[in-house]
Amino acid sequence: MSDKAKKVFLLLTIVVPFLLYCVYYYTRMLKNAPYKFTEFKSFVIQYGEGDSLVNKYDSKTGDYQYVNKHDSIIKKNLLLTKDDLLYLHRKAADLGFWDFPANEMSTDTMKFNGKKPLHYYIAFNYERKSKKVMFDEAFDGDTKLKDANEQLIKEILHVLADAEDRNKK
Repeated sequence: MSDKAKKVFLLLTIVVPFLLYCVYYYTRMLKNAPYKFTEFKSFVIQYGEGDSLVNKYDSKTGDYQYVNKHDSIIKKNLLLTKDDLLYLHRKAADLGFWDFPANEMSTDTMKFNGKKPLHYYIAFNYERKSKKVMFDEAFDGDTKLKDANEQLIKEILHVLADAEDRNKK
């Protein structure tokens, strides 16, 4: 057998079946993914000190309520673009939001000198499923999990601030 024939034989018996199997496997995986953007309905974020979640946003209705620097409650309607929602969906997927535990709370307030830590409620709603997470700023679990939560919260608040700036213009 010539050297060229050996390479063709190797290609046809090992590489081609492997590539076909990879295409088949990942096509099925993506098709059956539980959280697909095509099924995305809305997301909700609520946050505040202790049990008082006065800062709220619901992407379905666009209702946005927050406390400003002067301790006044501001209510407005803020609708996000499809690109904003896609960005948040992908960011949540990148950070592993779907694998976060539902309750990431801590009862220890000593880290905050007796002040109540911020609590966050985040929910992503889809046609077939929804994922809800309660996160506490004083959460003392896995540091990677805490960092991922904080980064997702930061991204959501950044997107809301950008959308608010767009609406002002």
